[in-house]
Amino acid sequence: MKILFVASEVTPFAKTGGLADVAGALPKTLKTLGHDVRIMMPFYSVVERGGMAVRKGRKSASVMVDGVEKKGFLRQASLGEIPVYLIENKEYFAREELYGTPSGDYPDNAQRFSFFCRCVLELLKKMDFRPDIIHCHDWQTALIPHYLKHERKNDPFFARTGVIFTIHNLAYQGLFPKEELPTMGLSRECFNIDGLEFYGKVNLLKGGILTADLVTTVSEAYCREIRTPEMGCGLHGVLQTRKDDLVGILNGLDYEEWNPAMDREIMKNYSHASLSGKMVDKIGLQRLMGLASAPEVPVFGMVSRMVAQKGFDLIAELLPMIAKAPMQLVLLGNGEERYVKAFNDIKASGARNIAFASGFDHSLAPKIYAGSDMFLMPSFFEPCGLGQLIAMRYGTVPVVRRTGGLADSVFDPRDNDKAPNGFVFDEYSAEALWEAMNRALTAYQDKAFWKKLMRRGMSSDYSWQNSVHKYLELYRKALLRKGGEA
Repeated sequence: MKILFVASEVTPFAKTGGLADVAGALPKTLKTLGHDVRIMMPFYSVVERGGMAVRKGRKSASVMVDGVEKKGFLRQASLGEIPVYLIENKEYFAREELYGTPSGDYPDNAQRFSFFCRCVLELLKKMDFRPDIIHCHDWQTALIPHYLKHERKNDPFFARTGVIFTIHNLAYQGLFPKEELPTMGLSRECFNIDGLEFYGKVNLLKGGILTADLVTTVSEAYCREIRTPEMGCGLHGVLQTRKDDLVGILNGLDYEEWNPAMDREIMKNYSHASLSGKMVDKIGLQRLMGLASAPEVPVFGMVSRMVAQKGFDLIAELLPMIAKAPMQLVLLGNGEERYVKAFNDIKASGARNIAFASGFDHSLAPKIYAGSDMFLMPSFFEPCGLGQLIAMRYGTVPVVRRTGGLADSVFDPRDNDKAPNGFVFDEYSAEALWEAMNRALTAYQDKAFWKKLMRRGMSSDYSWQNSVHKYLELYRKALLRKGGEA
């Protein structure tokens, strides 16, 4: 099959979150199975700053934005053997950040990403690359299925192209004032309850959900959750209307990138067969973070954005208790000032078993995964989550809340239907989290049982090889609907 991935960020070119990891890893796995896979994304300043090898193409596209002609120039790079097409427009994409500054989103995001979506379709025709499948990701690409269904429904070039739309996080929807409709080249006719209208605003994510051939999200549990009023972010009714075309597929992990036997960032390599190196990593982490070098003291690790979604209100509430407990906590993260202050305050009060590194350090993250005994993810919601998958790959036992992808990948000793590989709590409360942490601390004393948990996590298969065939099945289904050959 000829498959085009369209995403607003792709690892290693530009990244703010898990979307970039998926858009970089899934195409590579599809390529190994013999498919013609290509990627399109904006050409941001960060790509140039990152030193990626990018060459100029000869193609360009002219797109009308709010009555003014804007040009998109095609540039090309590679991700292994996969062509990556980058759309250049300095006005829209030559900026410090991808979507906005710390003070808020860029005010012209509606223009920026509607321009990008239109350029994708124009440039495909200029290149004479006719995909069997266009796989779109999140609100920034949601206008592609909308344009294909409405503006280009009679265009023979796209007549047999199926569109898959993936929701990575329903909380981010691409909401804009209705005055932006002309900016995006959209008619007033699509601004109604059965179209893009959402409480008086334009909702691009809603448009993608309504117009794609099939819709996916990043875990089976999250797929069920987003169809409920509690977790549907106002779109549960829309998603319910498409429940027969909505599928949850757990994200995979790039096992080449995350491998404790080969990782050059950790202090000593180890494997499922030989775990002795992990203790070297633990003592090395304790020393690096200024904690007591104590092999017998259990270490909880966290690598996370410090926001409410990730359960940091629960962590902040428990910090005084953690400071007095026979454990150590290591956090690498950045985010909301109130949580940063809570960690700085507990350190200032004299807590010697809590270590906090602010920001994101690509070298420190693997050291935390490798050197910790347990990994904390008490998320309020978690569409998929990669932290728990990485932790298990490194023999670090996850302690998580039962939600989204965490529910699909971490199983508690008290669960009867799955072999245990971690500790899970249900109620979103500090008390429930503390109880799960203490159950993990008790289990840690049973060394034989703990090694079983570690090895079970390390030997489980959460690679993309596991998920890719589910995507291929959907691609074939979408193609058949278009009358193409699967």
